[in-house]
Amino acid sequence: QVQLVESGGGLVQAGGSLRLSCAASGRAATNYAMGWFRQAPGKEREFVAAISWSGGNTKYADSVKGRFTISRDNAKNTVYLQMNSLKPEDTAIYSCAADRRISSSVVLTETGEYNYWGQGTQVTVSS
Repeated sequence: QVQLVESGGGLVQAGGSLRLSCAASGRAATNYAMGWFRQAPGKEREFVAAISWSGGNTKYADSVKGRFTISRDNAKNTVYLQMNSLKPEDTAIYSCAADRRISSSVVLTETGEYNYWGQGTQVTVSS
């Protein structure tokens, strides 16, 4: 069992930056693939970024590619999402997710592939 807690959300102007963190507890997260998803009001939850548990493989949604960077520190059981050049359309609740995988290179991009979810953190980008 893994508990995930996100932090770092807030209000920022367009063009600004935020860094989200997702801390895992209850079990070492070193063999968990991790991902970030977001949900805007009235919209479906969508994939943002994902990272393998080794940290060697990453994937991004086209809408954030080149602006967001996912990383992890397995010693701290924490995954990060650095968000730069933020746009008003990035406004959403951002949630991290985790799922245990044997392979260190697997990257998961679908919501149904994850068993553990955080409660989410609000990101609001003003124009």
